[in-house]
Amino acid sequence: MAMSGQANYARPVTAHGTDRPLPLSVDRTSPVPLYFQLAQQLEAAVEQGRLAPGALLGNEIDLAARLGLSRPTVRQAIQTLVDKGLMVRRRGVGTQVVHSQVRRPLELSSLYDDLEAAGQRPATEVLRNTTEPATAEVAAALGVAEGSEVHLVERLRSAHGEPVALLRNHLPPGLVPLRTEELEATGLYRLMRAGGITLHSARQSVGARAATVGEAGVLDEEPGAPLLTMERVTYDDTGRVVEFGSHVYRAARYAFEFQLLVRP
Repeated sequence: MAMSGQANYARPVTAHGTDRPLPLSVDRTSPVPLYFQLAQQLEAAVEQGRLAPGALLGNEIDLAARLGLSRPTVRQAIQTLVDKGLMVRRRGVGTQVVHSQVRRPLELSSLYDDLEAAGQRPATEVLRNTTEPATAEVAAALGVAEGSEVHLVERLRSAHGEPVALLRNHLPPGLVPLRTEELEATGLYRLMRAGGITLHSARQSVGARAATVGEAGVLDEEPGAPLLTMERVTYDDTGRVVEFGSHVYRAARYAFEFQLLVRP
């Protein structure tokens, strides 16, 4: 059994397969629960880069044996970090370190730009890039007739190989050329600006709901997992609606930040 103050060593493996012994210790005389002590040390290792993104923890049984802890205690510590979005459990792989949660300010910016600014290395997979008849909701948002043709772009946005969001954007037809290879190389707002559109303002709502089976499959989540939702209608400098976005985000990997001001 581990003694108070004595360092024990877990051996997580990096994404490149290199062993990096990580000193971990628990103090059994402390009033702080053992699982929380372990969770704090693992979280610090992630935030300080000593546990790199992609690193794999040893299995719970080995880690418990090295630290002289029960397996439920170790499982609770790891689950704490999974719930914070710092680690993810993968079937057949184990528990893997991911990047910390993306925090996005509520302002008129694109997810691509926000991920780049946070050093998150965004990647995009275009799932659909086509035209379709406007539903009543889309028609009302874009100010076009229901059933008229509108442009649909649906993309999976990832960061460091981890799915972050499923993005659906409807645009008026012929607004700007949207080639799939360009959509996978950069953000939609950058392409719109390059096409001569000056983005001016937006009306946005944020919510939450459970993932559908289809969304869960795309986002590497379980059906029913919590998702953040965002709907946005964006206007150019002439007051014209230029896009209607309907997006869902993994709650474990993403958060919206609000800045609140006190009225005088």
